[in-house]
Amino acid sequence: LEKIAILEKEKESAVKLAEANAKNSSQEDISKKEAEISKLQSQVEAAQTEKKLAVTEALRVVEKERDELVHKLDKKDSESKLLTTSIKEKYENELKSKEEMIEYYKDLKVKASTKMLGETLEQHCEIEFNKLRATAFQNAYFEKDNDGNAKGSTKGDYIYRETNDQGVEIISIMFEMKNEGDETENKKKNEDFFKKLDKDRNDKGCEYAVLVSLLEADNDLYNTGIVDVSHKYPKMYVIRPQFFIPMITLLRNAALNSLKYKTELAIVKSQNIDITKFEDEVSGWKNSWLRSMKYAGQQHIEAVEQINKAIKDLEKVRDALTLSDKHLLTAENKMDDLTIKRLTRSNPTMKEKFEELKKDK
Repeated sequence: LEKIAILEKEKESAVKLAEANAKNSSQEDISKKEAEISKLQSQVEAAQTEKKLAVTEALRVVEKERDELVHKLDKKDSESKLLTTSIKEKYENELKSKEEMIEYYKDLKVKASTKMLGETLEQHCEIEFNKLRATAFQNAYFEKDNDGNAKGSTKGDYIYRETNDQGVEIISIMFEMKNEGDETENKKKNEDFFKKLDKDRNDKGCEYAVLVSLLEADNDLYNTGIVDVSHKYPKMYVIRPQFFIPMITLLRNAALNSLKYKTELAIVKSQNIDITKFEDEVSGWKNSWLRSMKYAGQQHIEAVEQINKAIKDLEKVRDALTLSDKHLLTAENKMDDLTIKRLTRSNPTMKEKFEELKKDK
């Protein structure tokens, strides 16, 4: 029994030892596992933190690019709105100005007859010029063209001439003003007046020709501003009334550039060297010489023709005389062959008479 009790105690001790050893072994494994878990958790947390940082950085870059794009879009949108507003305002102002001008001239057309329309346009231009005459055009002449009888010439509307202090002409312009009412059936075109305006310019010795016109109100070409038509007629322009003063100023400034040469020419002329007269005399002598040569040539041709004609007439006379000589020679030969015997050959009575005469002798 004692041995059994001892064995039982040893068994219990062994079991306890085994349990203790097992417990210790399990504890160590648990500690290792916990350490590994803690390490893995630390790695996971580090990875998550790194991921969060990467995501945050990526978001920051994307958000920055997004903000820049939004800013650019806002700026473009603002610029587009400003440009649209500016263009809209510009064209609205231009449209308003055009409409006001159209309404103004329509009002003039309603209040005036067709003739008065032209007179009103002339008065408008004259008033605009007189506003600046005392300050900007002190040496200028601007009056109606009343000389319509010189050498069969017609009248323009206005002539502008300007000279410098020495009396040298700087510029000269022939103006024609044209308008018509809306009720006019036969609408005129600006081109219909070019030929007459060019003739008036030349007849009155003007350098430029300008048509101030309200005709063809819907023509985009004439509504753009100053229109140069010198490809059809030299130094000719078509303008709307609002360009009347700017047109004079433009041509005047261009003419001032050549004033130096005109002044020098005037000085030469003032020294009794009349270049123009000399050139005219040379040209006149040349023309006279050419006329004389032409007349002499014509006379020479006529003389040659008369000689040829006389030669032909003389040849005809010669041929006639030659033929006459042939006929006379034939007649002479016939006279030589004429005898009593021939005369009485076929006439017995005459033959008998001649024989009786011979017997009486």
